[in-house]
Parts: sequence; C-alpha cells; structure tokens
Amino acid sequence: MVDLVIRGGTVIDGSGAPGRVADVAIEGGRIAAIGAGLPRGREEIDASGKLVTPGFVDIHTHYDGQAVWDSHLAPSAIHGVTTAVMGNCGVGFAPVRPGTEDKLIELMEGVEDIPAPVLSQGLDFRWESFAEYMAALDQKPRDIDICALVPHAAVRVYVMGERALALESANQGDIAEMRRIVAEAVEAGAFGFSTSRTISHKTLKGDFTPTLRAQEEELAGIAEGLRAVGKGFMEFVSDFNQPDPATEFGLIRRVVERSGRPAVFSLTARHDRTEAWKELLALSNQAAREGVPIRPVFPPRPIGILMGLLGSQNPFSGTPSYKAIAHLPLAERVAALREPETRARILAEDRFAGSNFPLLARLSFERMFPFGDPPNYTPPKESSIAAQAAREGRRPEEVAYDMLLADDGNSFIFCALTNYADYTLDASAELLRHPNTIIGLSDGGAHVGFISDGSFPSFVLAYWGKQRGLPVEELIRRQTSDTARAAGLPDRGLLKPGLRADINVIDWEALALERPGMLFDLPGGGRRLMQKARGYDATIVAGAVTYRGGEATGALPGRLVRSMA
Repeated sequence: MVDLVIRGGTVIDGSGAPGRVADVAIEGGRIAAIGAGLPRGREEIDASGKLVTPGFVDIHTHYDGQAVWDSHLAPSAIHGVTTAVMGNCGVGFAPVRPGTEDKLIELMEGVEDIPAPVLSQGLDFRWESFAEYMAALDQKPRDIDICALVPHAAVRVYVMGERALALESANQGDIAEMRRIVAEAVEAGAFGFSTSRTISHKTLKGDFTPTLRAQEEELAGIAEGLRAVGKGFMEFVSDFNQPDPATEFGLIRRVVERSGRPAVFSLTARHDRTEAWKELLALSNQAAREGVPIRPVFPPRPIGILMGLLGSQNPFSGTPSYKAIAHLPLAERVAALREPETRARILAEDRFAGSNFPLLARLSFERMFPFGDPPNYTPPKESSIAAQAAREGRRPEEVAYDMLLADDGNSFIFCALTNYADYTLDASAELLRHPNTIIGLSDGGAHVGFISDGSFPSFVLAYWGKQRGLPVEELIRRQTSDTARAAGLPDRGLLKPGLRADINVIDWEALALERPGMLFDLPGGGRRLMQKARGYDATIVAGAVTYRGGEATGALPGRLVRSMA
C-alpha cells in the first residue's frame, strides 16, 4: 500500500495536456503512479467529479517576515499555493548589521504595508548574513514551501550604510562587496536577486527605496555574481518612465546579458500611460526570441486597493478630523462619522495634505467602486463613485463617505490602481495569450491593510476559467509548471511520477471567492485582510494533506527550498 491515493478525479497534470480521469498514488512525499484502478492507499481521497492539479507556484510574494513567526502562510496557502517565492521588490530582512534593523523594517512598512510594530515584535533578527537568515527559516515547519530572493535594498544598506539611504552611487569597492554577498547567498540556496527602481517604493516618512538610483554599473556587477555561481534569477520592478520604456528596458536587458541568468519584471497596464505595457511586452518578446530570457509578470485582474474603516487606508485617512478619531474602535468611529458636524468637517478638509499614503493622489473617484458581496473585480464604469455622484448631483467625496459607513463600517471601496484603464480586463486577456508572460504579482503576505491579492490563483480559475471560458488546462499550466520553471524548480509543477506530491483537489462547480474580511492575528494584535475561497477540497504538500475544505489540518510539511538551477 502507498501512503495516499487520490481516487477518480480529472487529472490536469500541469503540462497543458487535456485532463483525464485517473487515480494518483503518493508515497514518501512524491508521486508514485498515475493511472486507472491503482491499489488502495493507507489514506484515500475521493476526487470523483473534481479536478486534481499540481499545487500552485507563486513567484511574487512577501512572506519574508511572516515566514519567521508563522507556520501558516495564508492567504497564499488557502488559495492552492504550495510553493511561494519571497524577497521580491528588493526588500527583505537580510543581510542586516546589528543596530540597523529598524532601517529595513521602515522600508518594508512603507513599501509593503506591514506595520513596523508587527515586524518589530515578530522578528528576532537572530541572523546577520543571508545564509544565517535562511538557517533561521529552516528551523520552522510550515504549510507550504518557501524560496527566498536576496533583496537589493538590504544588501545595499549592509554595504553602504547611510550612503545607501541617501541614494548615493556605489563605488567599485561597494559593488565588489555586493557582488560577493549576493553570490554567496545564492550559493547557499537563495533563488536569485531582486531590486526596485520605482518611486512608489518609499518609507512612510517619504524616503525612497535605497535602490532607486542604483547605476547600471552596480546592477551589472551584482549580475556577474550570479554568472559566477551559475544559478538563480533576477527580479526587477521599475516605473519605465525615463526617458521612455525602451531606455529602461535596454538597461535591464544589458544587465541580464551580463548575468547569463533569466530575469522577470513586473508589468501592469498603467492608467496614465495606457500604451506602455504593449511596448514592454514587445521588447520582452523580442529579447526572448534573441536568447535573452526576460519575462514580464502581470496581474490577472486590476491591482485593487480596498479602502475601508477596517483597513489601513480610506479616502479621508489624511484629514485632521479623521485622524482625531482613527484610534477609536470601529463602532465608536462609525458613530462619530455619522455625526453631522464630523461629516461636515472631514468633507471640508484637504484629503491629501496630511496623508502618508503615496498612492492616494493616483486613486481617482472614476475608478473607485462599491466592492459588494460576492466581490466584483470587473465593475462597470457607471457604477463608479464619480458616475454615481454625477447621477445624484453630489460631490464624489460625499458618496465615498456614505459608502464607507455602509454595513456599519464593514464595507470596502474597491479602487482599481492599474490594469483597468478602459474598465475592462482586455490587457490581462492579451497578456494571457503570450507564452513569454507569467501570471503573478499577488504580493501574498504584504499590503496587509489595503490589498488582498493573495487570492489571484483562485481568481484566475474562477474568472478566466469559469466566467470567461479559457481552457482550464492552460490556466493550471500557467500557475504550476510555467511558474515552477521560471523560478528554477524542476521537481514540481507537474503531476508526474517521481516529482514532488504538491497537489490540489478542486471542486470546479463550487469554486468561488469570498468577500475579504479583517483578522487581528499578527504579532501585537496587528490587522490583516484575509480572503477565502470555496471549492478547495484538499491541498497536499509533499504528500501530506495540509487543508481540507479550506481549513488547516495541522500538517506542516513545508520547508525552505534551496536553489536548484
């Protein structure tokens, strides 16, 4: 008898091949056999009428802190993800010199909206080097596997100190030391290197990420460290603004060529430069044809900010009168906001002057919508706050104010930040058609107070599969073997004998996203948005059932994975 048999499901093996009804046998954490009428197992799962797929591999997450204190890496783990790559966007917590921990905490707080008190209480910083950080991660069992990228900001601050924070250029000695640190980290098991070149990444004080103005010479020097080791990939985030997308892409391409390693970059359809994504897609496709592996990672729906009284942001968070009551429990805050005098004061105050939220100015009422239950990620233009205000002859601020108070303050306003310029998902649909693109940017583990995109894997199936009718075999491939290959994980992503037994059993008919809610379970009682999905009958990691019906079983077979290729 084998350890586990998943009986009679429709096997979608992750290759893109048509599904077939078969049994899947698991022994010793790996797939032992796939076929009809396999012998019984010590444990069995009846998958009749269900889909049996590989576990999802998410290559863009931020569990760098949560993985230290938490064995359950939700939200990703409850959306079928069995392997997550963290350390993206150039931010993380190693290497770190004693006494400078607060610099990395401040940056993570601003860039990824993980509150500093949560990080200060949750992280013990019993490491200095990246290898020591990985050793600390190794000591904690989890419900999924994790892979770590070396974050440029941490490396730069470690080497250059205050000069890095002042955005000074690195000298030759700095570059040589950064190259050594990154190479040693990848040799020890890191999956590569990440960096950020966007003005959106800054601390709550308004300081830009230390990597913003890193010169090509610095990036190329670090890239040569990857070449020397012969493994790992590079991850870039950039605005692609100056002077045009092609110029910035050219810099990235030259750095990738120096590394001899593959690279990925974040690609979204911006609302202010609506055609830039098409140029970047063409440039990346051209690079791939010419043997330079640069792949764009794109979101399958709008990058959606959830504004509400439960979250860390709402349209009036920066006003003096709201700040005066922001500390109150929800019920007391709602009562105060319903007072005519408070309402009048807040609506008369400048929403932007006192805000510490750098994205607020980019959030137009034309792309703010009631979120609803079930949540609607593709709202029509006429349902926007601006459109509703025009119909009612009111200011958009008034409509937004009333929307925040709906459901006794438990409602959310959905703000489409990118990928919704023409009020459709046509950009994502186009990107889905290109073999060189990667589905991602879930940011699982980050933006805990105003973004809940860790549900991307479930949305891909529920929306693009069930509602839009795209082939489920291709949607599964794009989130399993494709992402595993991009990350350098040859032992997973396919249902194939000998490979790792990371598997989802999915009730296709029942699959649906639930409305996000707020939990207060982070260190120190910190809050985080959490969104569940219906339809996951079972999730299996290394042959152990970690979730049944969306609930944790207590099994913790996940581990830190060290780089393979």
